Amino acid sequence: MPDNARILISGAGPVGLTMALELTRYGIPVRIVDKAASRTDKSKAIAVWSRTLELLERTGLVQPFLDSGFKCHGTQFSNGPQTIARVSLDSIQSPYPFALIIPQSETEHILESHLESLGVTVERQVELTGFEERDGRVVSTIRDQAGRSEMVQTEWLVGCDGAHSLVRNGLGMTFAGSTQPNDWALADVTLTGLANPDEIGIFWHADGVLAIFPITHERFRIIADLGQARGEGHRVDPTLEEVQAIVDRRGPGGVRLSNPIWLAAFRINERKVRDYNRGQVFLAGDAAHIHSPAGGQGMNTGMQDAFNLSWKLAMVARGACKPSLLDSYSIERSAVGDAVLRNASRMTDAAVLHNPLAQAVRNKIVHFALDLPRVQHRVAQTLAEIEITYTRSPLTVAASGTESIRGAPGPASAGCPLRRISPPSDPDGFRVSLSSGIQVSPSP
Repeated sequence: MPDNARILISGAGPVGLTMALELTRYGIPVRIVDKAASRTDKSKAIAVWSRTLELLERTGLVQPFLDSGFKCHGTQFSNGPQTIARVSLDSIQSPYPFALIIPQSETEHILESHLESLGVTVERQVELTGFEERDGRVVSTIRDQAGRSEMVQTEWLVGCDGAHSLVRNGLGMTFAGSTQPNDWALADVTLTGLANPDEIGIFWHADGVLAIFPITHERFRIIADLGQARGEGHRVDPTLEEVQAIVDRRGPGGVRLSNPIWLAAFRINERKVRDYNRGQVFLAGDAAHIHSPAGGQGMNTGMQDAFNLSWKLAMVARGACKPSLLDSYSIERSAVGDAVLRNASRMTDAAVLHNPLAQAVRNKIVHFALDLPRVQHRVAQTLAEIEITYTRSPLTVAASGTESIRGAPGPASAGCPLRRISPPSDPDGFRVSLSSGIQVSPSP
C-alpha cells in the first residue's frame, strides 16, 4: 500500500468504500483497512435512494448499480386484504424516480471492484487498534491477522467502522440515544403469491407491522414486529415456519415462503453523536448515527456523509481551501442525521401502535393524507432524500452576505473559490475538478 497515504480509512463497508473511491478519484492517496476477512455475504441494507444514485452517477458507477438492482416504484399500506394508501415514487424529481433494491453484498462488490480498478486494495484482516493526534498528524496503530503492528502517520483519520466504532470510542464521544423496546424478525426468502410483487408492502395488523420488500422477482425481505422484548439478551433467530405464520396472519393471504437465505432477530437502536469530528479525526455512517430501518435511509445517509466529507478533504489536501472548510462537515451532516433519525423514529412509532383506537385513527389519517397528491409527493421526496439542503451551513450565506451561523467561518474565510449562493444550497452537488488546479462550480 502507498507509503504516501494522506488519509487512513477504518472500515470497508459501503461508507468506507465510498470515501476511498471519492478521495482516490480526486487524486488523494488513501489506505483503507478492515478487520473482516471478506466483504459481507448478507443483504443487510437493500435500498439505494435517488440522491445517492445521483451522487454515484458522477463516479461512473450508477449503471452497474442499475444493472444489478431491482427498481421499486411504490409502497402500499394495507391492513391485510384492504388497501389503506399507496405512495408512488414516480413523482420524485430525479433522473432516478424509484428505490433501487440491491443487496448490500452486491453494493460492496461494485464499490470494491471499482476501487481495485483504481489501484487501491482494501487491507483485510487489518484492524485499527488505537490512534492519537501528534504534531499536526494522526498516528494510528494497525494490526494484521498475524499479530504484527504498524504505526501509520496520516493527516486525517476517518472512522467508517460501524455502530461499535473504535474511532468513536477512541474520541470518547457519547453515542446518545436508546434501544427500542420491541424485538423484530428479519427473513430473506423466496416468496410467491403476492399480488403486487414489484412494490414494497406495509401491512398494519393488530398484532404488529409486517413489511415485505422485493429484492428480485423471486427473492424478498420480510421484517416483522415481534412485540415487547423480554430480557436484555438476544432473541433466538426465527424459523421459516414462524415467519410463515406471521405472514399468514398479518399479510394478504396466499403468500408462501421457501428457501430462506437469512433469518435473524434484532432490536432497533437509535443513537447519534453530537459532533462528527474532533480535530483531524472524522466519523461517517453508522459510526456517527444508527436508527430504525424504516425508510431504508441508513446506508444512504452514510454514503452521503462520505460524499460530503471527501470533496472537502480533497480541497484542503490540495491546498485550494483552508482547513476551516472541514468545519462545515459536522454542521451539515449532523443536521441531516438528526432529521433522518427523527423521521425513521416517527415511522417506526406509527407502525408499532397496538391500541385498536390508535390504530384506527392512524389508518384514517394516513388514508386521507396520502390521498392528496401534494402530501404523497412530499413523502416520496423525503424518502428519496432529494430535498436535503444545508441552509444552516457556514458555506451557505444569504444574498446580503450575512453568515448563516454566528461566528462560523463563511466561504471566504474557508479560503475557497466558492461562488456566493443563496439558500437552500447543496455543497454535495458542487462539481470539483482537481486535475489542473481546483475549480468549483455548482452542478446544474
